[in-house]
Amino acid sequence: MTSTVPATIDEAHIRELVTGQEAAMRARDAEWLASRYAPEAVTFTLAPPLRNADVLDADWLRTWFSGFAGPIDFEVRDLTVTAGEDVAFCHSLNRLSATPQGSPEGFELWFRATVGLRKVDGAWRITHEHTSTPFYMDGSFASAVDLTP
Repeated sequence: MTSTVPATIDEAHIRELVTGQEAAMRARDAEWLASRYAPEAVTFTLAPPLRNADVLDADWLRTWFSGFAGPIDFEVRDLTVTAGEDVAFCHSLNRLSATPQGSPEGFELWFRATVGLRKVDGAWRITHEHTSTPFYMDGSFASAVDLTP
């Protein structure tokens, strides 16, 4: 994880909320991960469907975690935060590595993340999250999961 010194207390809280995902993913802490989102959060994640609200559901997250054998590793890199009084956004490059249940070997995937946040009752909550991988525009339209920073 790379980061700079936070410019404000709000930026520090947002960085903690975003980078806290690293430890929570490794610990498979579904409750903490779900608690970061505002109730009206909209997410566009790597997995179908096109719009996903399941990140709010700790049971769904536990089921997702159960699809992996052994450790899960997660990294947030190059996090940039822009914070106003009650609205903020940030972006980063994230890495997920894990071994799917029943698979003889694991994978490592770098992807892009953009997060929108709003201050709710004095605490920052994620209201929008978009994760994506680029795709090759060579006619194959294959996801470019081989890219690294």
